[in-house]
Amino acid sequence: MRITVSSAIVDSPRLAQVRGMFDLPQERTSSMEWDVELPLDRRPWNLGLIVGPSGCGKSTIIRHLFADALVLQAPLTEWPTDRSVLDAFPSEMPIKEIVELLSNVGFSSPTAWLRPFRVLSTGQQFRVGLARLLAAAEPGQPVVVDEFTSTVDRTVAQVGSAALARSVRRRKQQFVAATCHEDVEAWLQPDWVYRPAEGCFAWRSLQRRPTITLSVIRCKTSAWPLFAAHHYLSQALSRGSVCFLASWKDRPVAFSAWIPFVGRGQHTRREHRTVTLRDYQGVGIGNVLSATIAAMWKGLGYRAISTTTHPAMIRSRMHSADWHLRRSPSLATNRFDVYRHAATRLTAGFEYVGPALPPPLAHILLHI
Repeated sequence: MRITVSSAIVDSPRLAQVRGMFDLPQERTSSMEWDVELPLDRRPWNLGLIVGPSGCGKSTIIRHLFADALVLQAPLTEWPTDRSVLDAFPSEMPIKEIVELLSNVGFSSPTAWLRPFRVLSTGQQFRVGLARLLAAAEPGQPVVVDEFTSTVDRTVAQVGSAALARSVRRRKQQFVAATCHEDVEAWLQPDWVYRPAEGCFAWRSLQRRPTITLSVIRCKTSAWPLFAAHHYLSQALSRGSVCFLASWKDRPVAFSAWIPFVGRGQHTRREHRTVTLRDYQGVGIGNVLSATIAAMWKGLGYRAISTTTHPAMIRSRMHSADWHLRRSPSLATNRFDVYRHAATRLTAGFEYVGPALPPPLAHILLHI
């Protein structure tokens, strides 16, 4: 396909001066052309990336190649000014599916779901906007986003790309991102990449996304206020909590607190609060931190149990070999398992059955 964009040149004194300064030709129109061949019908795909420097034609190309999809998406740029973002999703979409989709793209904060779009942070708007596009996409119609991740911090962009990619593949949809930021490729893991500046199209194989290396230390309860507002149930923290902090690239990203469990049998520790900051949700950081601390308790001779009501965490643990389901999602009735939230909303109980940290390492983690 040949794409041509032309615009008239209107003479003016300033224009004449610039022509003289730079020896520009006396043309009446300015034109740009691209020969674009994207063989997207040759194999199945879920994610595509159009990447290159500003001015290389990315926006023009997607307007021509994906015009129908962009027309259908246009109304989705408008959000209710005074209603929750939940009410902007398709009316026929069950709330359970909306919650799952929001969690899948890394927007896992129920308290923030209750707010209008206009009051959300830029990072939250980025993620909920992607979720809404995926929710409203017609079958067989790709979701196309120009200026992908251009308005967010690069770390947020990378984590958000990884969360988005997982959701798109899980839902068996198609997504095309156009951006000038090369750093998202490794996190988005697209099936194909097109670079307009070079006229280069390439299929690519699925690879492992970059590794997220967490530093985990024991911390004081004074670290909790940074995370409290992001917990989906309560900002309260038990005074007897044993707390741990996970950092990535020298930034705090997640917090986990554990308390003694009162009951018969082996000494047990219960997960009390585990929170990942919103910009880092969607790539499993909270689950990794939780399992690490549970492995520490096991290495010290304790049982490690957890009761959770968050759908994303329940789903993750249901599919994990490290956690055994002790109680299916239900209202708790066991006298040893009734906590305020467990008696009023659906929760699931789990026990950690994965590998234990070696005792010397577990002692170090608990006491550093």
